[in-house]
Amino acid sequence: MIELLVVIGIIALLMAVLLPSLQLAKAQGRGVVCRSNIRQLALANIAYAVGNNDCFVPAASDMWSTCGGLKRWHGVRKTPVDAFDPLEGPLVSYLGGGKIKECPEKYDYFQGTTWSESFEKGGGGFGYNMYYIGSGHWRGEQKTFEAGKEAYVRTTRIAEVSRASETLMFADTAFLQGNKMIEYSFAEPRHPFVYGILRTNRKSVPSIHFRHNERANIGWVDGHVTTERLPREYSAADSDLEGYREHLLGLIKPSGSIGQPLGNRLFDLK
Repeated sequence: MIELLVVIGIIALLMAVLLPSLQLAKAQGRGVVCRSNIRQLALANIAYAVGNNDCFVPAASDMWSTCGGLKRWHGVRKTPVDAFDPLEGPLVSYLGGGKIKECPEKYDYFQGTTWSESFEKGGGGFGYNMYYIGSGHWRGEQKTFEAGKEAYVRTTRIAEVSRASETLMFADTAFLQGNKMIEYSFAEPRHPFVYGILRTNRKSVPSIHFRHNERANIGWVDGHVTTERLPREYSAADSDLEGYREHLLGLIKPSGSIGQPLGNRLFDLK
């Protein structure tokens, strides 16, 4: 009996030692799958551009309309309160498996029943660089309805990106709505555009989500993918709550090291 108890104790000790390692290994595996998904998105968008006059996929082609937004880069929906259907998105024919995949790091996103509670349901946990890649906002001021509409449809061309390896295309994203995290379809730069004018005196609500053990996966315009660490001055809890109000990606360089605030540089084309 004593020998049996000793064996059981040893097994319990080994399990206590190995369990965290196993959990870390599983998390790392999910991170690898996520990076593969983002790479597939980036390559699908490049293929889309090649087949569409070298223009990348629109992030939200009907954003300027009064319908509330029924079309996104990752899917479409019938009403503004529905979740987007990933089988109907503009990138579907360029993706293996036929649809936008979800991030495997299952995060408990809030799923509300009204538009204001969760207005981007169905994004899968990934966001697109709308201002600089998925639209033409960066090209200049939009004073009329038609100009604004065109800015959402006439996207960036491949040749207009001068730093493809340092310009963000897709990323892990989420959005803090009140005190709840919801899915979000766009990776927001530090400073927003308003009617085509870059407002450096304003800060966008950030959306890069460091959910992979305090890291976020980033897909760049040239198709490569990196994993970026949450800056040391923030905690994992901060990335989900108040610290998330800071523009974390604006504080890091593509190598993942801490640097001076970069503004919109990691999103910009030049």
